[in-house]
Amino acid sequence: MKRTPAPTPFLASVTILAATLAAAATALPAPVAAQTPELVFLSNISATSRGDAPLTTIEEQTAAALDALGEQLQEHGLGYGDIVAMNVFLRDTRHFQAMNGVYRGYFANDPPTRATVEADLPDRDALVQISAVATPDETEVIAPPGLQSPALPYSWGIRAGDVLFIAGATSRDPDTYEPVGGDVQAQTRRVFGNIGMVLEEAGMDYGDLVACKVFLDDVRLWGDMNTAYREFVEADSPPARAAVRGGLMNPDFLVEIQCVAEQSDERQVVLREGQRLGRSPLSPAIATGERVWLSGMLARGDGARGEAEATLASLGATLEAAGLGFGDVEDVWVYLTDVRDEAAVLEVLAEAMPGGVPPVTLAGLPLVGRLGVEIQMTAARR
Repeated sequence: MKRTPAPTPFLASVTILAATLAAAATALPAPVAAQTPELVFLSNISATSRGDAPLTTIEEQTAAALDALGEQLQEHGLGYGDIVAMNVFLRDTRHFQAMNGVYRGYFANDPPTRATVEADLPDRDALVQISAVATPDETEVIAPPGLQSPALPYSWGIRAGDVLFIAGATSRDPDTYEPVGGDVQAQTRRVFGNIGMVLEEAGMDYGDLVACKVFLDDVRLWGDMNTAYREFVEADSPPARAAVRGGLMNPDFLVEIQCVAEQSDERQVVLREGQRLGRSPLSPAIATGERVWLSGMLARGDGARGEAEATLASLGATLEAAGLGFGDVEDVWVYLTDVRDEAAVLEVLAEAMPGGVPPVTLAGLPLVGRLGVEIQMTAARR
């Protein structure tokens, strides 16, 4: 059943940072095409003024950013009720409750899935930045009966065709929604327990996961997180993944994991010629017939520009192994240890994609290790 769109608030003119608008193109025919949703990606939306008046509070900026999102949705013939996934980046976790107070007014019924983390934002005046995924296709809210309804304005899962979007999951007791403590391994297992309940309610399992984003409170927890993480993913076909540091909204939590799953008889791991799966529990990319979900990749180079160029070479080779190219990319995420490297990385992306850069979500989210640039992509057969 299609979710009921929320009323559209007043749409004001705002300043939008690096917002690149694009919709996923129609995919080539394939056996599962009828159930492969069209996805529209809207990225890096922030608002620091209305006309000439500066916006200085989190409430003002959240409302203006969501109004701007509504304008972009309307350009695609969509509304707030068509959003399946949201990512909210806050400059300061202390703004979380105030942001939610405004956010609820836009998503009173069947809100989209969501992950919220603290990040360094490219616009130095911005307190909040949002990215969204929407679809014109029919959607279904996935609410497992054994998983306590979230007290916050998000849904556990939303399914569109064969694709399931799962909210950023933290270590919460499924019966009470209260935090479950313990070390990062214990919390990762509880996180996957909750993800598993969403998958099961949607008629899927862990083997259907195609892409995950892992936000760690401390990047030094990466190895221990991996130990528990690999217990839940297919050893020979783990989902694509990016893992970075993101400030979590509750100090009790050490890890938050946001995932996408897709049922497909054509699922396969994409490997470049001569490449094998590495030690970490992730695939370079997962192809599902219509889409290719790529892992966050990083590579050594001379400064941010050199790292971006080397990383795009790896991403390009992986796309080529899947029979695609940069012209087929529909969504890009850029994670930066130092957000001041934004301009250099966006310049490299523009050079690599002369036909136009698709929507880019960019935020200061420190990487695991000593490199400063990580890039993750999603591509579709056109």
